[in-house]
Amino acid sequence: MLEMCTRPLEMCFGGGGGGGDELLWHMDLKPYVSGDYSIAVVQANSSLEDQGQVFTSPSATYVGVYDGHGGPEASRFITQHLFPFLHKFASEHGGLSAEVIKKAFDATEEEFLHLVKRSWPARPQIASVGSCCLVGAIANDVLYVANLGDSRAVLGRRVSPNGPNNQVVAERLSTDHNVAVEEVRKEVVALHPDDSHIVVYNHGVWRIKGIIQVSRSIGDMYLKKPEFIQQFGLPIPLKRPVMTAEPSILSRKLKPQDLFLIFASDGLWEQLSDQVACEIVLKSPRVGIARRLVRAAVQEAAKKREMRYDDIKRIEKGVRRHFHDDITVIVIYLDHPLSSSNGRFKEDDFIDCTSAPVDIFSLNADEADD
Repeated sequence: MLEMCTRPLEMCFGGGGGGGDELLWHMDLKPYVSGDYSIAVVQANSSLEDQGQVFTSPSATYVGVYDGHGGPEASRFITQHLFPFLHKFASEHGGLSAEVIKKAFDATEEEFLHLVKRSWPARPQIASVGSCCLVGAIANDVLYVANLGDSRAVLGRRVSPNGPNNQVVAERLSTDHNVAVEEVRKEVVALHPDDSHIVVYNHGVWRIKGIIQVSRSIGDMYLKKPEFIQQFGLPIPLKRPVMTAEPSILSRKLKPQDLFLIFASDGLWEQLSDQVACEIVLKSPRVGIARRLVRAAVQEAAKKREMRYDDIKRIEKGVRRHFHDDITVIVIYLDHPLSSSNGRFKEDDFIDCTSAPVDIFSLNADEADD
């Protein structure tokens, strides 16, 4: 089943262009066993460093958002490997659990390390490529959220089981592993008591050793493994690894008042608060909801520069990164379980994998040529 997740977009479930924005891709709405989901991605970097995917089956649903940095290789690698590892370990251990998810993260990190070691002689820059990794997994009405880095999962829920339908509370389910957050800075400092410059504040931004903002990731081997730390020739010597691939994992039973989940890279959360994003989802039609969130974020970015969305969408990739980041959004509605779907779908209808394109600009350019 999970072979679908390793196929190119055209062989998976495709989406469409962004209505005049050549750097926007979206899949407006698709059913899964417990409701519907929607995906949208907007590209800002020269190479799209964000990746997103959803795998659905009658027994489990997996959601992934991978925000790469230093290049697209790590996020693309996770797209190919993490879900298959999740499926493999869940099968071996009798179902999903926090332990299974951690094993899948560890295996993905280990496999990427092997890739770096093989590629290093010809492409030493591969050691500086990494990715944040946000995963949601739902099975037997239990939700797991695992995270490395600063992508974020937010739950939209009613105040109470019988609360009004026109009010929503945003509940953050993931931890932002970014040293802009004071608690994360303290955590990093505590792990390096003999290094007074482990976290550096420069040009208004906190960074680990003045290099990177996130403290956990897949990849970034030049900040984790001694052989790459020494060989990469960093301007600031490192005594020991300064990043980890240890995910924060939360699990919770889904409740009747839980309405939807938003999984998104930090490009969205830089522009919209958790509560504002949840209110947009609550008050908007389902079809195209992820695209609507992406556009709301780009509009906020435009406003900060006293521009309009129409102005930003004319800016070419690469240059557009000066205005906003790559943004990936996946919205998962939590409403009708298979048992109450009144026979609208066969169980096989829910075995599917939707992956965003590897590069949106190239995809839309090809469609225009066709």
